[in-house]
Amino acid sequence: MKKLLFVAAAALLWGVAMPRGAQSAARAVTINGYVLDSACAFTKSLKKPISAECAVACAKAGSPLVVMSGDGTIYLPISDATPAKGQNIRLMKFAGKKVTVMGRVYDRNGAHGLLIEKIVAAGS
Repeated sequence: MKKLLFVAAAALLWGVAMPRGAQSAARAVTINGYVLDSACAFTKSLKKPISAECAVACAKAGSPLVVMSGDGTIYLPISDATPAKGQNIRLMKFAGKKVTVMGRVYDRNGAHGLLIEKIVAAGS
């Protein structure tokens, strides 16, 4: 009985520890692409933003800004803080512009979370 209890406790602890291990699955990346609002990225099949003004207006209205790479992959900027912080304020000055982003990507079920470590206007 004690052995069964120990095995059950060990399994429970292993399950609780697993989400922390998922963080190590991030991969370092450098992405060249555009910052644009998520609605246009998904619904309009854009390859680049319509304009900086349009991206800013949508972001101010609440649409999350995303980074779209040259191959069309869409990355959702995320925070590693708890509680998490929205990334629009940080990205607003790049809205509608081409950028180079260095950071870490967390892939999950086809989605790509991007923890931005550095972002600069392309060509800077």
